[in-house]
Amino acid sequence: MNDPIADMLTRIRNSSLRGKSTVVTPASKLRAWVLDVLADEGYIRGYEKMTGADGHPAIEISLKYYEGEPVIRELKRVSKPGRRVYMAVNDIPVVRQGLGVSIVSTPKGVMSDASARSANVGGEVLCTVF
Repeated sequence: MNDPIADMLTRIRNSSLRGKSTVVTPASKLRAWVLDVLADEGYIRGYEKMTGADGHPAIEISLKYYEGEPVIRELKRVSKPGRRVYMAVNDIPVVRQGLGVSIVSTPKGVMSDASARSANVGGEVLCTVF
C-alpha cells in the first residue's frame, strides 16, 4: 500500500455511502491523528483501537449520520505521495467558505485548518472534508 491515508479516507467514504455504522482500517499513528481531528470537528462519532482478524492492530471507526444522511459529504486527499502539497499559514485553503475543514500536518502535530491558523503554523495539507 503506497498511500495509507488515502486508503483510510476511501474506506470511510465507501462505508458512509453504503450506510455502514462502522469501518475497520489498519492502525497507524498518523491515521489515529487524522481521526482525532475528524472526531474533534464532529465528522465521526469516534474510533477504537483493536486487533484485527489477522492479528494485526486495527482501528474501528464509528461513522456519524444526521437524518439518515452521512455527515461526511465530501472527503478528498490533497497531498499525495507523488505530489506533496505544503502551504504557509496564510495559504491554507478555506473549504466551502469555512463550512468544511482542511486537515494539516504541521510541526506542532496534525490539526484542522482553523487550529493551524490560530497556532500560526503551516504544513502539509493532507485532506479536505465537507
